[in-house]
Amino acid sequence: MPKINGNEIRPGNVLDHNEGLWVAVKVDHVKPGKGGAFAQVELKNLRNGSKLNERFRSADKVERVRLEQKDQQFLYENDGMLVFMDVETFDQIELPSDLLGERRPFLQDGMTVVIEFYDEEALNARVPQKVICEIVETEPVVKGQTAANSFKPAILDNGIKIMVPPFVGQGENVVVDTVAMEYSERAS
Repeated sequence: MPKINGNEIRPGNVLDHNEGLWVAVKVDHVKPGKGGAFAQVELKNLRNGSKLNERFRSADKVERVRLEQKDQQFLYENDGMLVFMDVETFDQIELPSDLLGERRPFLQDGMTVVIEFYDEEALNARVPQKVICEIVETEPVVKGQTAANSFKPAILDNGIKIMVPPFVGQGENVVVDTVAMEYSERAS
């Protein structure tokens, strides 16, 4: 595996550090008045979710890990386990439902999800960035209320609450950004 300098760490990099696999969540490059520059890195363990703050100098060498990404189709949920199928080999795997975290409600039947593997171990799963959802509850459209930056609360068919523009009504389909967890646009 390639070794990189401590000042080359970027958010999203996966590192083999302290006998574990860690993803860099946040990286701040600090240049103090005295002493050498360093990178203050917030790390999250991919296996147990624990967090760690580390300081890496530019002379420090860390091992960067490349995860294999595979498209998997979501089939069903069974006793807190999500069942996915490899779209090429048709092999099925089970992953804990908490692996998706707060994005779990956006998972829909038949949806293609990117799962990241280290060797044969599934470490991470990502739903698509844009998902179409139906609005099941919101305030009615008020004629003449078209202020550009006014939003109203709405509840999606998966139970998630988001803010939508005033012209969006109940029963409409909208595109939701699953990264920012917010309204993106009306679904066509």
